[in-house]
Amino acid sequence: MPAYNEGDRIFNNLLKAWETFKKFRFPFEILAIDDGSQDNTKDEIKRAYSLHPEIKLIENKVNFGKGFALKNGFSNASGNIIVFLDSDLEIAPFQVGNLLKAMRDNDSEIAIGSKRHKESNLTYPFSRKILSMGYYAIIRLLFNLPIKDTQSGIKAFRRDVLDKIFPKILCKKYAFDVEILANAVRSGYKITEVPIKIVFLRKNNMGRIKINDILGIWIDTMAIWYRMKLLKYYDK
Repeated sequence: MPAYNEGDRIFNNLLKAWETFKKFRFPFEILAIDDGSQDNTKDEIKRAYSLHPEIKLIENKVNFGKGFALKNGFSNASGNIIVFLDSDLEIAPFQVGNLLKAMRDNDSEIAIGSKRHKESNLTYPFSRKILSMGYYAIIRLLFNLPIKDTQSGIKAFRRDVLDKIFPKILCKKYAFDVEILANAVRSGYKITEVPIKIVFLRKNNMGRIKINDILGIWIDTMAIWYRMKLLKYYDK
């Protein structure tokens, strides 16, 4: 669970995640990655840990971005199944169980939540839906991936998949998910898309996305395309 300046909610969200996973009745750990926050996020994670030792703090001294945070989290993880879950909990943690079931039922190495699944339930601003549709069209054109949503904040992987793919991942921020999933498809792994429920919680309809972020997403995405299609970097 990567977090940046989430001090006002991260404590309660970690406890909610812990309570949910405890009901699953299998061993788990929650790695909360403080990505160089400038507020009290780190202290709130430590407070959650003081109640439940399954909650662990992973600290980035500098804000590098979500991609780098998740990569750092993975390097400190011990499980055979690795789950990415956004710490704002716009996607409630009980939905992790749906992804794990989908992996088992479909014999998949990867399961991802999909906003574009016909059974998904989205309480989501129209502006974000437009951005999502536009980015999907770009990804489809550039990579022809057999999935409809690369960007949702909930994904589950078998550990061996990330062991193979992560060493080649270069994106630290915006297009991190695309880089992972494009390489997973290229490596022949099976990906199952799962319907999700999202309740948008930010006051601003665009959330934390700004114009510079949109530009960054475009640059990162084209860099992945260049490395994959022209340099053949990922094949080395």
